[in-house]
Amino acid sequence: MRRLTYILLLTLASLLAVACSRSETPTPDAAKIVLVTGATGTQGGAVARELVDRGYAVRGLTRNPDSERATALTELGIEVVKGDFDDATSLNAAMEGVYGVFAVTNYWEHGFDREVAHGKQLVDAAEKAGIKHFVFTSVAGADAGTGLPHFESKAEIEVYLVDSGLDYTILRPVEFLDNLRYLRDEIMSGRFVDPRDAGKGHQWIAARDIGFFVGEAFDYPDIWVGVTEEIAGVEMTLAEFVAALSEVTGVNVQYIQIDWDDYEIALGAEMSDMVRWFDNEGYSVDVEGLRSRYPGLMTVQDYLLTAGWNDR
Repeated sequence: MRRLTYILLLTLASLLAVACSRSETPTPDAAKIVLVTGATGTQGGAVARELVDRGYAVRGLTRNPDSERATALTELGIEVVKGDFDDATSLNAAMEGVYGVFAVTNYWEHGFDREVAHGKQLVDAAEKAGIKHFVFTSVAGADAGTGLPHFESKAEIEVYLVDSGLDYTILRPVEFLDNLRYLRDEIMSGRFVDPRDAGKGHQWIAARDIGFFVGEAFDYPDIWVGVTEEIAGVEMTLAEFVAALSEVTGVNVQYIQIDWDDYEIALGAEMSDMVRWFDNEGYSVDVEGLRSRYPGLMTVQDYLLTAGWNDR
């Protein structure tokens, strides 16, 4: 009887140990530093905040550590360091003692050649530093042969990263909900101006959700290393999108479809080409599948409310 009781106690202890080892939310090792590039920008800032919330030690890379945005990161406990993608020495210094890197590059500021050079420079520095996990944010459709320069530049960086031998995760987001902030005055005046067909479906994602996916990649490397994932949280027609704007803001927002030539004159050929691609081909992320796996992804309404669009 005593032997049976002893065996039962050992079995119970073993089951408890297994249950604890299968905790749904892993506890990150705070000693594992993650370097976040572009930490004062839209994606980098969202990633930095997400990783802090998950318990990581975060080092934010920026060209201007004295800016207001950098100061705000410091107040969250993020170590802000100065670095420049054109300066390999600064990247080497920033990666000292670092476990993982989140990398975002900027075509619109630097152009095709410099963006590709920056991406390769980051990969080279990560290899030199012995980085264990490199997460790169690209763009959905990067490998679709769109001919769009700012898609092709990301594709070139992706190939370089995959060939590097680093343990990597590539995330490919779609159009950002956060870009609505540039249209806020116009929308609040009751106008949403766009050349696309209002009846066609389009896809969006909030930067906060990009941060979420980066956090998942670092939390679960066994699942995410070697993975390229296209990510989106919202799929709806532009007519539905404008209706959501009206719903949250309380403004009767009207969809105004302008001529493509006028749009190109206003925003330039490359932006016009991209939006034409949205209208004709468009992103094809399995949004329903992603939302079934991650039901907390933001809707348009979620994003607008979080950003205070209901406060007029």
